[in-house]
Formats: sequence, C-alpha cells, structure tokens
Amino acid sequence: MVRVELRIFTEPQQGATYDDLLRVARTAEDAGYGAFFRSDHYLKMGDVDGLPGPTDAWTTLAGLARETTTIRLGTLMTAATFRHPGPLAISVAQVDQMSGGRVEFGFGAGWYAEEHTAYGIPFPGVRERFDRYAEQLEIITGLWETPLGETYSFSGKHYELSGSPALPKSAQSPRPPVLIGGTGAKRTPALAARFANEFNLPFADAATATKQFERVEAACGEIGRDPAEIVRSAALVACVGRDDAEIARRAASIGREVDELRGNGVAGTPAEVVDTLSAWRESTGVDRIYLQVLDLADLDHVEFIAAEVAPQL
Repeated sequence: MVRVELRIFTEPQQGATYDDLLRVARTAEDAGYGAFFRSDHYLKMGDVDGLPGPTDAWTTLAGLARETTTIRLGTLMTAATFRHPGPLAISVAQVDQMSGGRVEFGFGAGWYAEEHTAYGIPFPGVRERFDRYAEQLEIITGLWETPLGETYSFSGKHYELSGSPALPKSAQSPRPPVLIGGTGAKRTPALAARFANEFNLPFADAATATKQFERVEAACGEIGRDPAEIVRSAALVACVGRDDAEIARRAASIGREVDELRGNGVAGTPAEVVDTLSAWRESTGVDRIYLQVLDLADLDHVEFIAAEVAPQL
C-alpha cells in the first residue's frame, strides 16, 4: 500500500464565507483528513464574482482553532507582503495556542500584484520581495525559538528588532512547522533548507516536482542538513466521482474540463485517483497531497474521497 497523507486545501477568495469554511473544516475533521488549509489572498482570480468577498486567513484560522478539535490547520501560503513579521509571529503563535498546537505556517513571498493594488498593499519588485521574505523567515522563526526569559534582536536591510521579549510562545515547541514552496531554482531551495519543515509544490507536474525536491535536497547538503527532515508535498486540484457522470458534473461546477483535470490534477474514479497518487509517490517521493477543493458546497465530495480513496493510501 502506498503511503500518502491527504489534506484539504481551499481557495476562499473565489467566494466563501467563514461559515462555508467551517463546514468544510468540520467535514474534513470528521472524515479523518490530516489537515485543513486555506489560501491567503484578498482578491478573486479568474471569471468568478468572488462574492461575498475575501476572508482573512489568520482571522479564519483563529475561529477554526476554537471550533475544531483535532484537525491541523494552516496556510498555503501566507503572503509576506501582507503583514509585518513581528505582529505576524504574534498572530500565528496565538492561533497555535488557541488550537492546542495544531497550526502549520505556510509562508511565501507574495506574487499576486492585483490584490495589492486593490487593497493598497505595497508590492515591491521580485528581488526586494524575496529579500524581505528571507528576513521575515529569519525574524519569525527567531522570535518563536527564543528561549523564554530571553530577548531577540535583528538588524537587516528591511527590518530591525531590538530587545523583543519574543512573546507569546506557540503551543508547539520550539515552533509551529514552517512550509515553504514554489519553483524558484536557487533562493527558494536555499531558504527551504534553512527554515522549512515541509516543502510544497503547487499545481506542478511530477517531473517538475521531482526536480525541485532534488534542488531542496542539494541545498540541504550544502549546509549539512539531513533532507529527510523536510516533508515533501504537492497541491493538486481534486475532482473525484463514482462514475463518469458524477466526475463530469463536479468538473463543470468548477469550470474545468475532465480531461484537463485528469492530466493536471487528481481526477477520476477512486481507482484512477489511487493510481495517480501511487505514481506520484513512486516518482517524486511525495509524502502529502493537498487536495484543492473548489466547490465548497459539495461536502459529499470531501467525504467520498475520504471513504473511497484515503483507505487505499
């Protein structure tokens, strides 16, 4: 039997309320998924109305922390452009406390220019964004890992902290797991080697994922870190059904074609999906798959995958 953990990943900027997300998170928890994750975006993408509008990622996860009990909670990916690193470290640590230690911190440099323009958020060029992102990673993990009773200071090009009490502490010690992802060939693998507990490839094919996982492994070797310490994961859109008619209905509900989903996602009958995930595991060594669920009203989809696919993994 192939060993792959399945997690649920949502994109609420496409149109979802907090209550919609709560229903999916509770359904995922009851069905036995490893985690419920959400994106961190403030603007819709593509040809949807996005109503009723965006929800904030960490406000949402704070609510879910109190309204779920066992499922792990996280982001793919929190945007470094949205928040200052000190307050972000406080927010994530607090949500981790509120959840009893169930938070995982997916963190990226930010990429979607239009959402920054729409809500008045500065959006520097790519080099500066990555420079800021690298400093934020060092600051946030540094604050979390500072021993109780000691202080933390940092002096960088973009951020400076002096004598911070580095509070509050997360429930997890020394800190919540950090997820880093993306296809950047140099800086991304190097940052993952330094800071990541998990490396995630979003919506890539298996060959691309394998190449990037190998880059992360090489970056670990350069600093003397065991690459086995970093979980390998991927995010893929899900469209699973009992038969061709149900698969087609689910594809249509998210505006996608079945053949395209079979080629680029996790789509088909349970048997087809198990074959797809087994092939991913064999070729890439992936440990986790984040199933992107786009129709948040279709709770049967979440339950069906848990019942018919997960037991074979």
